[in-house]
Amino acid sequence: MSFQDTLETVNAYLARDPAARNPLEVLLLYPGVKAVRYHRKAHWCYEHNYMFIARLISQIARHRTGIEIHPGAKIGKRLVIDHGMGIVIGETAEIGDDCLIYHGVTLGGTGKDSGKRHPTIGNNVLIGTGAKVLGPFKVGDNSRIAANSVVLSEIPPDSTAVGIPARVVKRRGEKMDFATEVDQVNISDPITEELSAIRRALCDINTRLINMDNK
Repeated sequence: MSFQDTLETVNAYLARDPAARNPLEVLLLYPGVKAVRYHRKAHWCYEHNYMFIARLISQIARHRTGIEIHPGAKIGKRLVIDHGMGIVIGETAEIGDDCLIYHGVTLGGTGKDSGKRHPTIGNNVLIGTGAKVLGPFKVGDNSRIAANSVVLSEIPPDSTAVGIPARVVKRRGEKMDFATEVDQVNISDPITEELSAIRRALCDINTRLINMDNK
């Protein structure tokens, strides 16, 4: 990274992360900054066909930061990676400028495509914790992907996508007709619901057996 790119990236972290106290802390201690700096070198080697060295650099970065970025991925300016642990970015993924990515995010493929296999992320896109964006489509500029969503198709610009599979619930500030209010705090546990259903069925069977014995 050039001095100007580094300065812009550090300032982006200071603007987006309320826990960032000073530029030196961000530059020396933030794993996202380190991961992108490693990636710039790995990507240069990848483009000049030094594939082994490119992979070596990316693997060193992975072990040191917990962030795995394939050397072939294209990353724009001022990317902010918050925390970063568990992020995976595939070979043909592209990320625009001024994006914010939280930990546990995957920009991956589905295994069904060849060539361009990974998503293209536009400018100023936020991807929430644990989200999976899978396939060779585009996420439009200024869009938001909610935490733990699984995105399998194109997201238009200025949209908010939620769910598994993700669907657009808001676009340009307006709720979509089918959208309902999303409560990301009070979410029912499907395992608990299934166990409750099994318990009710067993109680019903037990009641029937008792009634048969009484007859």
